[in-house]
Amino acid sequence: MADSRAVRPTDARRHHDPGARGFASDNYAGAHPEILAALALANGGHQTSYGEDDYTDHLQRIMHSHFGPTAQAFPVFNGTGSNVVALQAVTDRWGGVVCAESAHINTDECGAPEKVAGLKLMTVATPDGKLTPELIDRQAYGWDDEHRARPQVVSITQSTEVGTLYTPGEIRAICDHAHERGMKVHLDGARIANAAASLDVPMRTFTNAAGVDIVSFGGTKNGMLFGEAVVVLDPEAAHAMKYLRKLSMQLASKMRFVSVQLEALLAGDLWLRSARHSNAMAQRLAEGVRALDGVEILYPVQANAVFARLSHDVVLRLQRRFRFYDWDGTPGDVRWMCSFDTTEDDIDGFLQGIKEELAAQSA
Repeated sequence: MADSRAVRPTDARRHHDPGARGFASDNYAGAHPEILAALALANGGHQTSYGEDDYTDHLQRIMHSHFGPTAQAFPVFNGTGSNVVALQAVTDRWGGVVCAESAHINTDECGAPEKVAGLKLMTVATPDGKLTPELIDRQAYGWDDEHRARPQVVSITQSTEVGTLYTPGEIRAICDHAHERGMKVHLDGARIANAAASLDVPMRTFTNAAGVDIVSFGGTKNGMLFGEAVVVLDPEAAHAMKYLRKLSMQLASKMRFVSVQLEALLAGDLWLRSARHSNAMAQRLAEGVRALDGVEILYPVQANAVFARLSHDVVLRLQRRFRFYDWDGTPGDVRWMCSFDTTEDDIDGFLQGIKEELAAQSA
């Protein structure tokens, strides 16, 4: 009788050009080879499901090394799920979340925080994607007014949606301000590794050490195949996570395959190596376009994103050659993202393309 466990040739076929490169999103990149190796390592045999496996257990100790001994990690499927679960954990049904108008939870999650979590987003316009205590106070009032959602949480993003960074001192000031008003602080860390790499500090410096209560930890944009984690830094602030994760459809049955990726990312320095590289590629791109007439950089380049403004006609022609996104609905405003696998040749080829299209425009 044939062994049903024998590995058979796959019928899958490659349907894409692995040499194609783009600058639309760090989600376009594949999985880091070290992540794929970790997945293979965790495969085989049986492990208890729904997070009672050895990999998820070991992940807790790894998270302690980055976020302190009280940190509790809850692996989830994706970033939207991470944010929705985290925000539910620190709000009541009548609660509100103060966030930047540009925040991902407000602009890119199809209303999930409000529709699924049942909370109210209380947005504030910012010049650079960053909240301040003064900006928070534009929405942080009326706690006893039954006609208004009660502000219970401040949500910040590190790095922000426009590629800027909060310093640890700025986050500490926000946390102190929020806590004085009885509010919790959530950090959307979809690109938390890029922030730590750029600031050259451990992640704990601007999270638990600064007073943050709960973190949405991102891994997919930094080389993981899939999966993120909600990291509870103050267990008293989010005691119902066990139930909220399941209620929100974010409890993986084969959780070992999320946890082992987080382990591969965080047990050594893969998270930092990958983030430093993508940040460096963004700097190379920014330096190249600064030398070009007809291109304006819109925000400080502090992580792995470059936001720029150039002729809308040039943008349209360039997008026929390279994938990237328009930004904020303004013709000519664009976002260029770099990834862990972006190469210097990718950057140089893109810069050459920009030069050619600028030259064609002026001819």
